[in-house]
Formats: sequence, C-alpha cells, structure tokens
Amino acid sequence: MLTLNSVNLSNLFSMNPIFPAAKLIRKIGTLCFLALIIFFGQSFTPVLTDKMPIPTGITNMLFYVQRSLNKNTIIYQLNTNEKNEVDAQEPIRIFWINYEGESDQEPLNTIQKKFAYGLSFTGVDAESKTFCFNFVSYKSQKLYVIQSPIDKVYRTYSIFNNKLLTVKKIFIDIEGGTFWYPRVKYIEVSGRDVKTNVEVVERIIISN
Repeated sequence: MLTLNSVNLSNLFSMNPIFPAAKLIRKIGTLCFLALIIFFGQSFTPVLTDKMPIPTGITNMLFYVQRSLNKNTIIYQLNTNEKNEVDAQEPIRIFWINYEGESDQEPLNTIQKKFAYGLSFTGVDAESKTFCFNFVSYKSQKLYVIQSPIDKVYRTYSIFNNKLLTVKKIFIDIEGGTFWYPRVKYIEVSGRDVKTNVEVVERIIISN
C-alpha cells in the first residue's frame, strides 16, 4: 500500500514536463467507494455525463465528484488562510454546489462527512507541502495533495489502472438499486497522466 513515506517527490515531479526527472510510483490502487456514498444528496434525476456542469470560478479547486443521479456536485478545494497558507489541520474544504437548485454552495451534513464524502488525512507534512488522504468510505485508496516546486500549484495525485494521474474529476454511474445498496456500474476518474502529460479518463468497472 502507498504511504506518505513511500512517495519520492523528486521522482513524482520528474514524470511531468512541468517537473524536473525520474520514475513512476509503483503500486496500483483501485477506487471503489462503498455503496452508501452514492445516494447521499438531493432528488434523483439521471443525467448523462456530457450534460454535467463543469464547476468554474472556484479558487484552488483540487477536484470534484459527480454522480449520474443528478447534476449536484461535490467540490474539494484547497483550504487556505488570508496569507494563502494551507490549513494543516484541515487542508481540504468540501462543499456541494446545488446545480439542481440555484447553484448555491451547501456544506456536507454530518452523515455525509462521516460515512460518504468526507476525508481522512493519514499523513500531513506541512514542511514539504504534502498531504496524504483517503475518502472515509474507502480507506485503502490513497490520494496525495502536493505542491509543485515549479509553478507552486497544489494538485491531487493518485494511481488508477496502474497510471499515476493528477485527479480532476470523479464520476459515478448508477443504475437502480436501493438507498443502502445502489447498483454502481462504473466509476470514471478524469485527469492527466503524469508520465505522458495526456488527458485521460480511467474507468473502473464495479461488480455488484
């Protein structure tokens, strides 16, 4: 399993043209959220992927999560103070954008934080500006927020289908099921392949 200590930052940065030089992190991870993360949200109106809104105007947005149930979107934003320093106690701010309503921002409720879309930070290294975390609903998939030494931008990294990606979007496709046991067809992770610098979409098929 990947840990914060197992990530060689100089190697990580070297794999992208905007970084200096070296190799790919070697372990494979598979994102498979527990069933209950899917149905926490508002009313269900199935939406095709190409009809989903793209969040704009959000400073320091790291990535976002959408579901085929409706257009409502969960935003994961770098949490900084007035000096633009990352809050080491809570590096990522999470909130909904209610596109089914008036596009208002709404905080996660307690159940969503504890059992679904909330994050658990398993390693924080403020000095190297690196943060390791996982979704509370799937502890084994580690993600990393790392500041580039070149452009100073924070990005989210993780490994899917044996590829190291900068994660920009996670889409969950659902067909039926129940509140506690939704039938998830697949999960798509959109981002940039760090090794090739090409935009990719990695699909993970879920066997129900």
